[in-house]
Amino acid sequence: MGNAKKIFEGLLVLQYLSGNKKAISLLVKRYNSKMCTHAYWLTYDKDLAKDIVQDSWGIIIKKLPYLKKPNSFGSWALQIVTRKSFDHLKKNSRVREKLKDYYNEPKVDNDLDHKESDLIKVYEAIKGLPQDQQIVLRLFYLEEYSLKEISEILDKSKGTVKSRLFHAREKLKTILKNRIHE
Repeated sequence: MGNAKKIFEGLLVLQYLSGNKKAISLLVKRYNSKMCTHAYWLTYDKDLAKDIVQDSWGIIIKKLPYLKKPNSFGSWALQIVTRKSFDHLKKNSRVREKLKDYYNEPKVDNDLDHKESDLIKVYEAIKGLPQDQQIVLRLFYLEEYSLKEISEILDKSKGTVKSRLFHAREKLKTILKNRIHE
């Protein structure tokens, strides 16, 4: 994520803390969709993801005065969403497995061109990875967070995140090579 975006978000945090109530609505506008997508990706349930994000906003607003680095608002907020999602998953792990199969099936169309077909192969290969590796891949490549930010979001050491990313890449290469040779 760019420095200018982080600085702007830091300014919004500081404005909210100094009494400007419109600043929080701008933060919500900037992050609500991203947080819902993140929670959905962890839970595979759209309604649950929205509930988790709504609960997370309550926590974020309550704990915002204690945020030490206002410029790190984005990764800090996603860390809260991640924890809330994992807390829910611990409580409802059996339900999650059923929803994962139901919601996470790619839609296959006979008229797909070659690129879309390749994307589905990659998507299927990623689904075969352990969840902790899937999360790291998604945050690094799709959300474009740095290793440090991912370590903050997941509350893991930077070395653990680096290791998960390396192993995910290696497993993905192996899976995709095997599919080509099939």
